Amino acid sequence: MNRHSLVGRLGHDDVVAVPIAQRDSVVLDTHFVREDGSFNFGIGPALERLAGLGLAPTERALDLVILAALVTAADTRVSRKANSQDGWTREIDLYVPVSDPSLWRELADELATLLRFLTGDRWRFVFRRRPESMEILVADATLLEAVPVDTVCLFSGGLDSLVGAIDLLGSGARPLLVSHYWDSETANAQSTLLDSLGKRFPPPDNEFHSLRVRLGFDRHALESSEKELTQRGRSFLFFALAALAASSIDRAVTIHVPENGLIALNVPLDRSRLGALSTRTTHPHFMAGMNDLLKRIGVSGELINRYRHSTKGEMVAGCVDPKLLGIATASSMSCSSAAKARYQEMSPRHCGYCVPCLIRRASLLHGLEGADQTLYTIKNLAHEQLASDKAEGEHVRALQRMSARLAGRPDLADILVHKPGPLRESPAEVSAFADVLRRGIAEVGELLRNVRAGPRQRS
Repeated sequence: MNRHSLVGRLGHDDVVAVPIAQRDSVVLDTHFVREDGSFNFGIGPALERLAGLGLAPTERALDLVILAALVTAADTRVSRKANSQDGWTREIDLYVPVSDPSLWRELADELATLLRFLTGDRWRFVFRRRPESMEILVADATLLEAVPVDTVCLFSGGLDSLVGAIDLLGSGARPLLVSHYWDSETANAQSTLLDSLGKRFPPPDNEFHSLRVRLGFDRHALESSEKELTQRGRSFLFFALAALAASSIDRAVTIHVPENGLIALNVPLDRSRLGALSTRTTHPHFMAGMNDLLKRIGVSGELINRYRHSTKGEMVAGCVDPKLLGIATASSMSCSSAAKARYQEMSPRHCGYCVPCLIRRASLLHGLEGADQTLYTIKNLAHEQLASDKAEGEHVRALQRMSARLAGRPDLADILVHKPGPLRESPAEVSAFADVLRRGIAEVGELLRNVRAGPRQRS
């Protein structure tokens, strides 16, 4: 097992020796500023876009983005298999240049605990002051009149984010839609949906703006040939980018996180999905921890998931503009592995059988006006028996078992909602979470009523 130390560097003159806490650690320098002085890894274009909108984020919010980018570098370029004793838990130290080291040092333990919950790894943070030439990194945006935005909304390009954006725009809000992407499938979904929203809600009556950030680390970014696909830390980066946007608005704003309650809780379907193996990207405990962090660094924005008590099908059925949703839904991307369609000589599309795809299909069956026009590699789940020892049937079978369990014992939901992590909420709120779990699983159970999954017969 190897501990990794990622050292963030700002500028050509940031060459000071950084004392590494553990001598046998693998040290990887991460250069955030190019030789020409521009920011690397998508951060520069993000700042330029905000400046073009007349918006200037705070230096502390930019600290958070640099920190989140380092987390992303470690999360995507340090292999779990090669660097953990248990096949999962990595040990990672991050050395982060920030504008206010004393503040961030006070937050180091809190950050380590928060990210341990999110990714399952052991994190350690060492904060140092930015180089003198990099003390001020945010350009003055007062020469331009700030665009009239009144809220921030995460916009991933998925179905939930599409519903969230439509509902905000339909209510007369003027949101700044914040997107993060790395792969082409996500990028294409976001571009297509933003174009559809722009045509349906044109200015000046329904003005909205977007901040799209391509931020990631390829094999040339770090002196590491490793790659990790689990990406459990991705929502930390997404929330940090939203905080960057929120900090540039001159009043307290809501940062909308549109995610259905079933996925937000992400209750493990079986024992193999317990713990860190089950993603916690929008779990209420993680969002509460992020809100605590934002308050501590002075960002006047609060993460809120207004759909936390709704199933995905209820989100679809309750959308304020069902006509637009019906037109745009097929362009949204929910699949966890859309690029794998290439192995079957198909264009990138939803696989149709992973957990996100199954929940999506169930929601559209429940709430969409008209037929689901999404392209799936498996168009008809009930056409033939799906092999339960392969990906195409594994998730189907797990959801069918959970559906049967809750149908026979609805009270189990009151216990299961606590499995993914602690809930700080009131008893009434926790009860509502249990209820959305029951309804969400029942929704998927209806989709899978006539679907067969089991061991494939050998000829």
